[in-house]
Amino acid sequence: MPPPDGILNVLKPVGMTSHDVVDTVRRLAGTRRVGHAGTLDPGAAGVLVLAVGRATRLAEFVAETDKEYRVEITFGRTTDTGDAYGATVAEAPTVSLTADRVRDSLRAFTGEIDQVPPMASAVHVGGRRLYELHREGVQMEVAPRRVTIYQLELLEFVAGDPARARLHVTCSKGTYIRGLCHDIGTALGVGAHASFMVRTRVGRYLLDDAHTLEELTPAALPAALESPEAALADLPAVELTAVQRQAVMHGQPVPLFKVPGWQRLVQAKMVRLRDAQGLVALARVEQGLLKPFKVMREG
Repeated sequence: MPPPDGILNVLKPVGMTSHDVVDTVRRLAGTRRVGHAGTLDPGAAGVLVLAVGRATRLAEFVAETDKEYRVEITFGRTTDTGDAYGATVAEAPTVSLTADRVRDSLRAFTGEIDQVPPMASAVHVGGRRLYELHREGVQMEVAPRRVTIYQLELLEFVAGDPARARLHVTCSKGTYIRGLCHDIGTALGVGAHASFMVRTRVGRYLLDDAHTLEELTPAALPAALESPEAALADLPAVELTAVQRQAVMHGQPVPLFKVPGWQRLVQAKMVRLRDAQGLVALARVEQGLLKPFKVMREG
């Protein structure tokens, strides 16, 4: 029996790395072809989207989607990793901090912002991951990256020393929630770190629909997988003729005017090319042609 193909929404537990989860699913699926659509910190829980089999070709498109988090931020302690697991680098009293001050500070972090990735992140610099350099005690300048915070809401504030708050965050790909918490603490003059984090959504994949690793078995895995085509259901679709399907499977373009209702596709960024059996390829609309760039079906 061939290994399964599809997209898997996993509830990653605290304490496991994203790669640990990938290895677990590889064993369940009986294939090495398992990848993730964006990592999640070992100390965080929540939605981790995996691609299995031929669907690994689609992981990059899932990774491009926006994400949502619930995060607890603890004020008064700054760490070298931005979370509760790092070494303390600064401390400050927080008894004077109020909910209004925290809420007001969040406005500066809504919209497009420049964010410096934490040293304990997986960003590549000079061929090395930052967390590798961090473990070796190397500190270096890291260029800021532009990200978008679509929503940043204060859900709860608990005064004290340390003061704590619970935030809801909706953000673009590439946003570091640990870094965001660090920067909010800096703006308030007391420092802060992300003391707990749950990712509640990755694109169309929700926490309520995520499968725990305990639920997944080799027998249960195929039913838990979403088809590659369903994962891209928001893209416009084109039904191919038999001749067009053969051309696409060999990487050849299809003239746009030969597709029924082609006018609706002129402004599309990507298009699903399919037949009665499902997804055949993804294509871009360029120069009056549907140009396949991800062929999912083998000839």
